[in-house]
Amino acid sequence: PHLAALVLARGGSKGIPLKNIKLLAGVPLIGWVLRAAIDAGVFHSIWVSTDHDEIEKVAKQFGAQVHRRSPEVSQDSSTSLEAIREFLNNHHEVDIVGNIQATSPCLHPSDLIKVADLIQKEGFDSVFSVVRRHQFRWSEVKKGENKMTEPQNLNPAKRYRRQDWPGELYENGSFYFAKRHLIEKGYLQGGKMAYYEMRAEHSVDIDIDIDWPIAEQRVLSFGYFGKEPLKEVKLLVCSIDGCLTNGRIYVTEDHKEMVSYDYRDIVGIDLLKKRGIQVRLISDRDCSKTLSAMQLGCVAKVSATNKLQILKDWQEDMGLSWKEVAYLGNEESDVECLKQAGMSGVPADACAAAQKAAGYICKSRGGCGAVREFAEHIFLLLEKVNSARKQ
Repeated sequence: PHLAALVLARGGSKGIPLKNIKLLAGVPLIGWVLRAAIDAGVFHSIWVSTDHDEIEKVAKQFGAQVHRRSPEVSQDSSTSLEAIREFLNNHHEVDIVGNIQATSPCLHPSDLIKVADLIQKEGFDSVFSVVRRHQFRWSEVKKGENKMTEPQNLNPAKRYRRQDWPGELYENGSFYFAKRHLIEKGYLQGGKMAYYEMRAEHSVDIDIDIDWPIAEQRVLSFGYFGKEPLKEVKLLVCSIDGCLTNGRIYVTEDHKEMVSYDYRDIVGIDLLKKRGIQVRLISDRDCSKTLSAMQLGCVAKVSATNKLQILKDWQEDMGLSWKEVAYLGNEESDVECLKQAGMSGVPADACAAAQKAAGYICKSRGGCGAVREFAEHIFLLLEKVNSARKQ
């Protein structure tokens, strides 16, 4: 049976405009679940259903196909079921839909693999995700009503200790898998049903965790970053023009060149060095005089005609694996380096090809704090590496 992953990503959002592609920990929100779906390797096709050009662009960058939904199912009042049924009406090859929520960025491929087995090998018609919660519920008393609240799932005289109570299962909204015949009848849950219990730390819902910085910390701690485990970064290679500087060159009347940089980026380089991370610089053009004036004390290669070969030479000379190399670039000449490095980033104003190849997109522009921001991102991921080692 053809199993399709389907992410619904409407352009309109009452809470956060274009929330589905807003950067979360340097990755568009929808990118987290698309990465998990692709790496799971269980889907015959992976789709994003959207009505917005920018969301379509991001979806394709992450390797998904796009279904342009009609205006009829793109309203505030439109339901997920209506959008899924429209998708099936246009894709008769699909037998099973795995509806994955774009707002669940801590989804892991291992969860999707197990759910695919439940519905394909064990014969369930629908499977949905749940999380276990240990929360006591009380009845609501509306204002003006002359009555007392009542306990819903506890005896106040004999309150459970957490370790003595298994808790209750709640839908967490991460995904809903269902076979075609159920959806055509108007159901996402029905027939032979099963739930799949996700770990609590992976049950992050941006619709609820609306505080973006808190959600970013959760994703950095518990999100899925790729098939290979993260390693400690030992080398950062940074493109000079457009990353360390803003890419602008000022020419004086006596034909001397001047560039500007942000002191925060110099601090970021110093912090990286103090953490034992080497920083090396690279440029397409000859900017040796500029580097001499900046006095950064970094190994640099200018007039680089083949950045990837230089990066490989440095990696081999230092005896590093690619997972130990980070790269910050912004132009098409940086794309292959961004793809090769274990950790990659670009400033907010990098070219489209570089953004597509990068794992992290800074909020800051080149020459305006992007190096410092990428350094902070590296430090956060190193905390994740160290935490994994302790476990």
